[in-house]
Amino acid sequence: MSMADEERKDDGFAERIWRKPEGVIEPFADTEREVLPRDAWQFILFFARQAKGPFILLLIVGGLSGAVDAALYWSLGWLIDLLEKSSPSQLLADHWQALAAFLVLVLVIRAAVMIFNAVVEQQIIVPSFYQLVRWQSFRRVIEQPYSFYQNDFAGRIATKILQGGEATGDFIVSTLQTMWSFLAFLVLAGTILVMLDPMLGVLLAVWLVAYLGAAWLLLPKLRAAGRRSADERSILNGRLVDAFTNIMAVKLFDSGHRENDYVRDGMERYLDAVKALTRSITSVRSAVAILNGFMMAGVFWLAIRGWMNGNATTGEIAAAMGLVFRLNQMSGYMMFNINGLIRSFATVQDATGTISVKPELRDKPGAKTLARVKGDLRFDNVSFHYGKPGGVIESLDLNIRPGERVALVGPSGAGKTTLVNLALRLFDIESGRILLDGTDIRDVTQASLRAQFGVVAQDPLLMHRSIRDNIAYGRPGATNEEIVEAAKRAAAHEFILGASDPKGRMGYDAHVGERGVKLSGGQRQRIAIARMMLKDAPILILDEATSALDSEVEAAIQENLARLMDGKTVVAVAHRLSTIAALDRLVVIDKGKIVEEGTHEQLIARDGLYAQLWRRQSGGFLASNLQSAE
Repeated sequence: MSMADEERKDDGFAERIWRKPEGVIEPFADTEREVLPRDAWQFILFFARQAKGPFILLLIVGGLSGAVDAALYWSLGWLIDLLEKSSPSQLLADHWQALAAFLVLVLVIRAAVMIFNAVVEQQIIVPSFYQLVRWQSFRRVIEQPYSFYQNDFAGRIATKILQGGEATGDFIVSTLQTMWSFLAFLVLAGTILVMLDPMLGVLLAVWLVAYLGAAWLLLPKLRAAGRRSADERSILNGRLVDAFTNIMAVKLFDSGHRENDYVRDGMERYLDAVKALTRSITSVRSAVAILNGFMMAGVFWLAIRGWMNGNATTGEIAAAMGLVFRLNQMSGYMMFNINGLIRSFATVQDATGTISVKPELRDKPGAKTLARVKGDLRFDNVSFHYGKPGGVIESLDLNIRPGERVALVGPSGAGKTTLVNLALRLFDIESGRILLDGTDIRDVTQASLRAQFGVVAQDPLLMHRSIRDNIAYGRPGATNEEIVEAAKRAAAHEFILGASDPKGRMGYDAHVGERGVKLSGGQRQRIAIARMMLKDAPILILDEATSALDSEVEAAIQENLARLMDGKTVVAVAHRLSTIAALDRLVVIDKGKIVEEGTHEQLIARDGLYAQLWRRQSGGFLASNLQSAE
């Protein structure tokens, strides 16, 4: 039985009733639109149209709520006049129908409107609509290319998805419910006041013009302050996440004081933005308080004068004063609500700057799905400069035959990893072609392209999930037996059986922590190797796949790695030359160009850059530049 089923089993009668409308909005519905609207208004309207039925209901119930409130104050005035004119002994006998109608208004109609409002807002809209916005936002952001994530904080992106969904829902709900309720009350209250005394209507009109004038003067500044506050909050959140994500570097370099300064600077900037926002809020509230004071004094004077002249009853005065007091209360709340609307709108604006970015790297229209390839990989006059005038990869030609095992060798920064990233289409080349089994990789879907590659990076890419989930990430749907077999082949099974986490999960169910922080470097790399073995892709990318392993463990899995590589195309990015000397061909890259090719023996005999690097290695690793190799 699922957790949701358990919760339903324990539900009381009321909870079972409230659950029924919760499925009106499908929170994980998607849209064919590739890019969400960048303009905040269009973004909000785009999502509002996806749940227009519930929002129309909210609009109706908001209007009814305002109308019922106004009718209640009018009824109270009428009741006061009735009590004043009637004999206590005959009140029930003569006016029981009217009194019953008043009770129906209070006990039935008003209660029904409030309950219906709560159901529409809290059960239909809030849980599901907010998730709908977040889900569709996530679906678009996850499709962004790798470069998108290199240029922003991961925590900042996540925050914009979460807060953008909440702000979109808050803006629509507040507008349709609170704003519309206020307008309905204002119209009905104004009608009642004009019926009592036309001068009350004139006074209300003057107050309304002054109120709108104050809003027109003060709200733009409030809106700008709200936008700045949202921006600074996002920046601060990114700094906090950056510090915690890289806590090992903070500890190793004893740089806690520097992080304090860095985060404090972000907090001070956010504090300045919040202070500017609160100053604007105080100005708005002060203006509302002054206008409301004049409004109440004017209505009080006109009502008393009407009563003194015999033109108004006690009940009418009570109704007029009650309406005005309620109107003043609502107007103050409205300014507060407008402030919330501005904050929500600013948050949506801030979020769309990230969520609604058109991906720079996309599947072309009609891109075909690539079937399992033989592994012929060719770089044809490829150039790539990361958008700069030159450098990185320059007019490079390289052909890797099916089943060939090739190592990319060269000083740090020569372009080896960049070349691999281009083959995976993590970036688009700026000129030339990359062909896989004769097909330009830009003509196939990214998903089917990357399905052809098994990758083990020097920094293993592990999720904060169970060890089982991390291994199965290479092949979703793999059986437990297949997962265990892959772990055994990667010499990981024994340490996995002894793994545990703070929540008491053991073995393959133990969670590895963020980026696998709970495991050693060698353990992380063995899990990554197990994942690659389980995927069994036709092309293997090994970026120092065994660099974090000790000699005994490396020897234990080399035989399985060799068996895995049999018949597959292998591209090994090498930093330790001792690990790749036995491969079929070594390709030496320097400054984005191929400068040498051949076997280990051929390149040593040639006595070029490779031979220099081989002789000058320090501790088994390549020199970081040519100077250190000479």
